[in-house]
Amino acid sequence: MNGYEVKIVESSREFSAREKIKMKDLSNAYRLDQCIGDKGESFIISPADYAILNVQNEHSKQDKEYVKYIIIDKDGNKYHTGSESFWTSFMNIWSEMKEAGEDDYQIEVYTRESRNYAGKTFMTCSLV
Repeated sequence: MNGYEVKIVESSREFSAREKIKMKDLSNAYRLDQCIGDKGESFIISPADYAILNVQNEHSKQDKEYVKYIIIDKDGNKYHTGSESFWTSFMNIWSEMKEAGEDDYQIEVYTRESRNYAGKTFMTCSLV
């Protein structure tokens, strides 16, 4: 092992071997926080699939083990984040839309001021 390992621990469906390899490669994925910028803009995604990755990185200066949340949109673009607040909101939307049999929808990704930490923001999303 080279000190870096990525495992898919949950996904929206069973991926092929090729899809799994692509899903674990974050070098060609957009960071959600960079997509929304620091001026409070929002960003729209039409989700098609998701995966939760467990990353073990011995070379990391901070946490050696962390989680990355991946969303693939309808156009095949890949986005990632480590934001728990975003993921909780996303999974609530995903679950209810799947339960209703709806798979053609969009989410708006944005930040909000934290009520718990003055001057801090958190990322979340809403159904459009």
